[in-house]
Amino acid sequence: MKKILILAIVLSTSIAFAAHSPEEKKKKQTIKVALLLDTSNSMDGLINQAKAQLWEIVNELSYAKYGIQKPNLEIALYEYGNSTLPMEEGYIRQVLQFSNDLDEISEQLFSLTTNGGQEYCGAAIQTSLQELSWGKNKDDLRLLFIAGNEPFTQGKINYEEAIADAKEKDVVINTIYCGSYSTGVAGMWKHGADIGGGDYMTINHNKKIIHIVTPYDTEILILNKQLNDTYIFYGNKGYQKYASQQKQDLNAETLEAPVAVKRTITKSTRLYDNSSWDLVDAVNKGSVAIEKVDKSKLPKVLQDTTTEELKKIISKQSRKRKEIQAKIKELDKKRRKFVNEKQKSGAKKDELNSVLIQAIKRQAKLKNYSW
Repeated sequence: MKKILILAIVLSTSIAFAAHSPEEKKKKQTIKVALLLDTSNSMDGLINQAKAQLWEIVNELSYAKYGIQKPNLEIALYEYGNSTLPMEEGYIRQVLQFSNDLDEISEQLFSLTTNGGQEYCGAAIQTSLQELSWGKNKDDLRLLFIAGNEPFTQGKINYEEAIADAKEKDVVINTIYCGSYSTGVAGMWKHGADIGGGDYMTINHNKKIIHIVTPYDTEILILNKQLNDTYIFYGNKGYQKYASQQKQDLNAETLEAPVAVKRTITKSTRLYDNSSWDLVDAVNKGSVAIEKVDKSKLPKVLQDTTTEELKKIISKQSRKRKEIQAKIKELDKKRRKFVNEKQKSGAKKDELNSVLIQAIKRQAKLKNYSW
């Protein structure tokens, strides 16, 4: 009888373990955001707003929770309506597949240029649904935002059919019309959002972005330079990615100092992961063995170090980075409070950032995400 009881306990434990395999336990929720941007002649303002607001949007999403877990973030990017794109492909181009490499996302945004063309919204939606890796995790949040200023009905692909495909993949369709509310309604942009389960939004894409300068900005930017000194590139693309990090800092600075501040804040969050090229992130993530690192691909000053010396240097840089990131987060709390008070007293919110965040939060709550 004892043997039977023990066997039953072992079997039930095995079944329970099988039901929650390590792979299943590791599966983490992901917020997937696909941005489909019209890059025809009149859309310079839209592209500039996207460049300027990327970091603020990412920062807001870094606070998202799913129960006790903090979801990953992946962003994909498409351009459409540009006459330099192949006509046979509907003037549509995948700029970036879903990626969590925030520097690459910034780099690709800054590479966009505008030119006159035909804007086919239905085709752009259908193409992104077919090409992107949307995944099948039922708890993922899958959001598509398409922005433009021509009628939603243009092109051979019926937007209603494309949106029906989106529903099958559990992708929410949001539309951003660059112009007046009533014109967007007449152009069927609202109808696209209504049948896609998302939000219809309008923005003045040519409006100058209002950035609120705070007393904490200068100190945050000084900390950014200190933060950059903690990175140790490795691997075949290590130096290239390290150089890209510096370039994206400069890109943010060219827009305005507050944009560079928002990017620095992003660099203090969990979503800014560079383990594919930075040894500090890679070791903390457990994705690389220091003993196997090709030292010829390290910075010159580290190429002659022993493995033990390299471990100590990485450990020191890791501690330093955490201290700097903690200071940035503390300053950001004060900064956010300052910005909120300014907005209460009449300062306007940034248009694209405001509508995107509002839509994401509303739709995220429907799938049990919280802030």
